[in-house]
Amino acid sequence: MRHPISRLSGLAPIAAVVVVAAILTGTGTGTAGADTFVRLPAGTASGDGITLTRTNEHARVSPSLAANGASRTTWVSGSIKLRAPKLHSAKAGPSNGPAGESEIPGSNGTATNGAAATLSTGYIIGCQVDISGLAAGLSGTLSTTAPSLSGTLTVPMAAGKVVFLQIEVKDIEGPGTYYIGYDHAQVNIQNCGGYAQARAFTTVETTGNPHQKINLYGKPFSIG
Repeated sequence: MRHPISRLSGLAPIAAVVVVAAILTGTGTGTAGADTFVRLPAGTASGDGITLTRTNEHARVSPSLAANGASRTTWVSGSIKLRAPKLHSAKAGPSNGPAGESEIPGSNGTATNGAAATLSTGYIIGCQVDISGLAAGLSGTLSTTAPSLSGTLTVPMAAGKVVFLQIEVKDIEGPGTYYIGYDHAQVNIQNCGGYAQARAFTTVETTGNPHQKINLYGKPFSIG
């Protein structure tokens, strides 16, 4: 097992963040024993001079070792690319809090801190909730739980609950191309006695004028 690491390229303006968690043995697709492998499509979202791209996304879903029907585990992987060649430079400072979910819904108001932009990525997880219709004003509780030293994120759930789970967040202080990658990040879902779904989200939010908030959503997939 490899220990989780985070790497940041020292070559500006290109930066890279890689989150590596528990690595599973085996590389096959489909179902391997009790595990289900899900390959997910790439996606792109664009704004004024900003482009978000997600590639290489996949998940492996496994029943919990507790075998109680209310818990399950998924390992998620993906690569995020942000192109922002015309971004106005600004240094990060104290957090100013969420910019406003009511005005620009879909990511639970990702917080900004004065940096030129904030890039965050993670997963929306719902227990007995259809999370495919985000445009209808889906809301949830933003979890800021960081991976532990073992690379594991634990998400307590309940029927009807939706959680925005951040895997990585990065301050963007100037123009350039930036990358975030995560490889088999382990997510443990607890206390969900019915069906559960997950879908990736990536949000870039800029400060200054014009203010932009661009959301890139992945395809929903079942986690049991």
